[in-house]
Amino acid sequence: MIDLRNASFIGPPQSDPKTMAKLPPELRDLLVTANGFIVFGGGLHVRGVCDVPDWHSLNRVWTGDHALAQLYAAVRPDDIPFAQDFLGDQFLLRSGLVIRLSGETGEIEDTGLDLMLFLDSAQENPDRFLSLGLLRQFERDDGPLEPGKLLSVYPPLCCKEAADGASLRAISAMERIGFLADFARQISSAADGTRIRFT
Repeated sequence: MIDLRNASFIGPPQSDPKTMAKLPPELRDLLVTANGFIVFGGGLHVRGVCDVPDWHSLNRVWTGDHALAQLYAAVRPDDIPFAQDFLGDQFLLRSGLVIRLSGETGEIEDTGLDLMLFLDSAQENPDRFLSLGLLRQFERDDGPLEPGKLLSVYPPLCCKEAADGASLRAISAMERIGFLADFARQISSAADGTRIRFT
């Protein structure tokens, strides 16, 4: 289990019983303990069943106005977007296993882990498991990442130019998700090595 003693945010009391009733038992049990949380300095955000704050609402990105299944072709309506990392990559439960959605490219990766093994792996070595290098750089230069914010990276990490360094800034989590989904849609038909222009 995740150690919440150093959590930067713990969700408010549950206020969305309809969503809670649709969750698999392991996620429901987790959210009974704490209705979502942000740990590892913003490295992992597990969403809760609530209406406010809106950036913490599981339902908002599952069936609501920011439903990931509407934003990304690879996401199914029954995938449960229970968490995200500091960049806006999403973690979803599909048939009992955690899959990772790359926010920039829209590609899906099967972690092969169930929810508890996923959380155990994150707790054991968060910097390696969640690739928190850029978050640690941001913390050194700009201070802690506030709850409700994600890091915007320019140029995007899927671009070759990002290997030479990228600028980081904290923006609204929902703004970041919207940008990533639009970017992934625009590059979805581009072959590797395609030159793109940002305007």
